[in-house]
Amino acid sequence: MTKIRIPKVVPPLERERKFKRDLPVGTAFKWLEAGWKDMWVSPFPSLFYGLVIFIISLGMVSGMVHLAYDYILFPALAGFMVVGPVLAIGLYEKSRQISRGEPITLTHMIFVRAVSGGQVLFTGLLLCSLMALWMRAAVLLYALFFGVRGFPGLDDIFTILVTTDTGLWLLIVGSLVGGLFAAFSFAISVFSIPMMLNERADALTAMGTSMAMVWNNRPVMISWGAIVLTLFVLSLLTGLFGLIIAFPVLGHATWHAYKAVRWEKDPQAA
Repeated sequence: MTKIRIPKVVPPLERERKFKRDLPVGTAFKWLEAGWKDMWVSPFPSLFYGLVIFIISLGMVSGMVHLAYDYILFPALAGFMVVGPVLAIGLYEKSRQISRGEPITLTHMIFVRAVSGGQVLFTGLLLCSLMALWMRAAVLLYALFFGVRGFPGLDDIFTILVTTDTGLWLLIVGSLVGGLFAAFSFAISVFSIPMMLNERADALTAMGTSMAMVWNNRPVMISWGAIVLTLFVLSLLTGLFGLIIAFPVLGHATWHAYKAVRWEKDPQAA
């Protein structure tokens, strides 16, 4: 009887671990400093980029309040951090141009040509789906704790959350669930978008690699996540106006974080 050989299927995983491990916690502040410097190299494109993000964010918040969708406002603001890495791809492109000594143009930042092509769009759709899932989960959590009671409005919700037992439990459980969503989305997105901009990789491989890079640098990435959250909260306290500065700085800094962790030569230089 002839023996049939079944070909071995090898998944498209990296044979070598092409990322650094256990970077010092203070490295996160070096990334932030590098991002600040990149923003002030030909600052107009970065500031214009931040202004556009501010206008879009302000428009969405105003629209939710005007259309009485204020009950999903807080989850939507938290979800902004899920899709933020996709929105910052133009800022990654500027930092990449600076590192190569290429001329910086707003056109290149808006019409980015990623090495991985449409895989970036696919990743963006996945992150948007994750954001929608978190918003739905937040609404379900409210319903589980308050039943069919209508949303009390932005003026009263804070008082209810901190002065009632039900509100406190919702705040605790919601924070825990939201933290899980935030940690997962941060891990799969923080490096995957810069990676697909600079390297040829499919969306799932890039997200898996991003998670591995984060997991193997947990202390510094926790520090980086805290910096991102702090700047985002400060932007909220300024009525989102702070996004004009904070978003470009974080975008440029994320590129430097990717380059610091990833061991991968520039494909354009090969």
